[in-house]
Amino acid sequence: MSGKTNGYLAALYCLFNIIVASAIVFANKAVFSFFNFKFVFALTLIHTIFTWAGMSLLACVGFFLPKRIPAHQLLPLAIGYIGYIVLCNLSLNLNSVGFYQIMKVAVAPSVLLLEIVMFHKIPSLMVVCSVVVVCAGVTVATVTDPVVVKNSSGLFVGIAATLITALYQIWVGSKQKELDANSSQLLLAYTPQATLLLSVLVPIFEPMGWRDQEEGTLLGFTYTFQCILAIAISAILGVLVSLSTFLVIGSTSSLSYNIIGHFKTVIILSGGVLFFDDITSWKRFAGICVAMAGIGWYTQMTIMGSTQSLSQGSKSPSPGPLKTKAELLAPFLPETERAAA
Repeated sequence: MSGKTNGYLAALYCLFNIIVASAIVFANKAVFSFFNFKFVFALTLIHTIFTWAGMSLLACVGFFLPKRIPAHQLLPLAIGYIGYIVLCNLSLNLNSVGFYQIMKVAVAPSVLLLEIVMFHKIPSLMVVCSVVVVCAGVTVATVTDPVVVKNSSGLFVGIAATLITALYQIWVGSKQKELDANSSQLLLAYTPQATLLLSVLVPIFEPMGWRDQEEGTLLGFTYTFQCILAIAISAILGVLVSLSTFLVIGSTSSLSYNIIGHFKTVIILSGGVLFFDDITSWKRFAGICVAMAGIGWYTQMTIMGSTQSLSQGSKSPSPGPLKTKAELLAPFLPETERAAA
C-alpha cells in the first residue's frame, strides 16, 4: 500500500512540476505581451525578491541547509545571475514563445561545445552526433520561422541568452565545487546581493519617468489589478517551480525527470501556438521535432556516461565523492528549476 501511495505522490509531484514550469513561461509572456509591461529589469527585480523570500522559506522548512559564504565571493555570482536572467527575460519579450523555448533546448549542447573550446573536454562520438542533430533541428526551426527572420534584434538576444546561460552554468558548476555548496545554497546566498544590484540597475536601464510620468515609463505605467496579479503570479510560479523540482528529484529517476522535461517543452511549444499565435509551418515543426529527438538522445548519452563514471569510480580503491541525482540532472534543468537542484 505504501508503494502505491509513494507512486501516486510521485505522479502528483510530476504533474505539479509540469503545470508550474509551463505556466511560468506563459505568465511571463503574458506580462510582456498582453499587459505590455516591457520593463525587463523591473520584472527581474520582482522575481528575484520573490525567489529570495521563497528560497528562505524552503530553507526554514528543511528542504536544504543554508550556508554562510563570504560576500566578496558572492558578488560575481550575483552579477552573472542578473546577466543571464535579464537576457532570458528579454529574449522572451522580443521573441515568440516557440523560439524562446527552442533556444532553451540549445543550452545543454551549448554547454558541451563551450567545454570543448574552453577546457578541451572531448565527449564521446555518440554525444557529438546527438549535438549535431540538436543543432540541425534548432537551425531548421529558426530559419523557417518568419518572425525570427525579420526580427534580427530578437535573434541576437536569443543567441546571446543561450550562450550566456551556458557560460553561467559552467561557471556556477565550478563555483559549487570551489565553495563546497549546492546550487540552492548559492542561490539563497547571492539573491540578496542580486536584489540590491537590480535596485540600482532599474533606475539606470528603465525609463523611470521621475519628472514626467508619461505612458511608457515605469512610474507612468497603468498598473491595473489584472496586470499586478499577472506579475505576482509569474513571480510566485518561480518559487513553486523550485518547490516542485525538489519534490520531483526526490521521488523520480533521472530518466523519468528528463521525460517530464521533454513533455514540458512540448506543452510550452504548443501553448505558444494556442495562446500567443506562434506561427508553425510544417518545416518549422519538423525542425522542432529533430531538435527534440536530438536533445533526448543527448540527455540519454550524457546520463549514461555519468552513470558509467560513477560505477567505475565506486570500484576504484579511492573513489572521489559520488554525484547525487540532482547533480546529474542539473545540466538539463531550466534556470528556474536548476536553482532547486
